[in-house]
Amino acid sequence: MSTAPPDADELSRRVGEFLAAHDPSAMEPLEFLRARFDAGLAWVHYPAGLGGLGVPRHLQAAVDRAFAEAGAPGNHPERNGIGLGMAAPTILAFGTEEQKRRFLRPLWTGEEVWCQLFSEPGAGSDLAALATRAVRDGDAWTVNGQKVWTSMAHEARWAILVTRTDPDVPKHRGMTYFVCDMTAPGIEVRPLRQMTGEAEFNEVFFTDVRIPDEHRLGEVGQGWQVSTTTLMNERVAIGGSAAPRESGMIGVVAALWRDRPELRTSGLHDAVLRAWVETEAARLTGARLRQQLTAGQPGPEGSSAKLAFAKLNQEVSGLELELLGEDGLRYDDWTMRRPAEVDFTRRSPGYRYLRAKGNSIEGGTSEILRNIIAERVLGLPGEIRVDKDVAWKDLPK
Repeated sequence: MSTAPPDADELSRRVGEFLAAHDPSAMEPLEFLRARFDAGLAWVHYPAGLGGLGVPRHLQAAVDRAFAEAGAPGNHPERNGIGLGMAAPTILAFGTEEQKRRFLRPLWTGEEVWCQLFSEPGAGSDLAALATRAVRDGDAWTVNGQKVWTSMAHEARWAILVTRTDPDVPKHRGMTYFVCDMTAPGIEVRPLRQMTGEAEFNEVFFTDVRIPDEHRLGEVGQGWQVSTTTLMNERVAIGGSAAPRESGMIGVVAALWRDRPELRTSGLHDAVLRAWVETEAARLTGARLRQQLTAGQPGPEGSSAKLAFAKLNQEVSGLELELLGEDGLRYDDWTMRRPAEVDFTRRSPGYRYLRAKGNSIEGGTSEILRNIIAERVLGLPGEIRVDKDVAWKDLPK
């Protein structure tokens, strides 16, 4: 006879009992996080045995709040956002039981950082045009090709990788998805220096890289469907994350407005108010989206959240420079670094302004997201696609 998942009261009791038995101030952070995962209090909507208890997703916020109030260590989502927001739900949806048990625990605890190997020089917005080739060789695959704009590849232990496995069928049908060991022979990671001076993005080159078939996610040829799950979760992770009022960039600008009255003008007053209202509307829309997620996997609605996030982050970071005037033109440091995380709020205004320009590219370009919203949310006619039934090998390159 199956046991029903705990309700909110039972979940609160379990959190209390766990904290009573695991003092976060007396334990090593990693051991505490491992124990929390094993108790099903990591991502509570995941199945029992995989860091969860099979309860509704909306109960996660209360659990996280209770652990934060107790001073429990976090798992550094700012460092492993791709793993937590994109790799984990994809592994949960398409992974074998062995894959789930191997990868999810060290992913959630932050022991293993992940990156995403999707975009290529000739396949950015049109992901299905990718050319990185995986050829079956017994119980393994040999991969050759190049990926680009790979965030945190220099920090990653594992990657989610989509490849071309059948060039003789239309592009969406000849793709296969893998978990890739970033320490495997034949993988080279090169930094891409950005206009901030740093290089959190990378190029990744594959030369005869061997990937065991047991690291394949989904069936051979199912890569597009698996990738879609990743992308839908990515857009929710970027644009629809839970956040308190006045968090992020609008919090920085609001604090500047309050603390520096000498910077205020009537025109800027109107601009700050408009930005505050738009940001709050986007935050509340994100909260509604997260409630809808309790019914299943995210859909195209996540594209609107990510689109709004990019637009607002760029506008608000520009507004901060307007408020600061000539002080906003200063830039603190052009040192070439390969950072372990991206943090807007603890950096300089100039960095925030420059880095925000990437928001309309990463996680799906704003142009592509508008197409998705138009076609899949609003039901407008799709763009004419002449390559839909043409074998990938016959497409112009």
